[in-house]
Amino acid sequence: MKTQMETRTWAERVSHSSLRLGIWTLLWLITLALATFGPLFLWPGQKAISGIAVVINLAVGIGMILAHIRNLKNQDELQQKIQIDAMALSLGAAVIGGISYSLLDITHLIGFDAEISHLVILITLTYVLAISAGKRRYR
Repeated sequence: MKTQMETRTWAERVSHSSLRLGIWTLLWLITLALATFGPLFLWPGQKAISGIAVVINLAVGIGMILAHIRNLKNQDELQQKIQIDAMALSLGAAVIGGISYSLLDITHLIGFDAEISHLVILITLTYVLAISAGKRRYR
């Protein structure tokens, strides 16, 4: 007896796993906002609740990573290559760019603190641009 996932077409599997990834991503963003702004506006001074919010965010983040892996496995070989190339470039930008950015901060060559949000923006832009370039390259 075939499972429901086995009887779906490839396009249906990709669509379903993409939807699940989108849901996990939305849940992660919601828990991130809750863990970030909850201590400021909802439960000031309640460290235990803040800790629980961070743990929930971490758990949902792990779920998002697993959803991304499942989504990647459902892609065809070309889409997998484009995604993996973009992820590799993003990882390289994060490590090299992040360390260089931190060095600029600790050597006082920039007049502000190096913030993790700046690194997240670098990773996101690198990933989106690499996906776009990969799709154009393999048209």
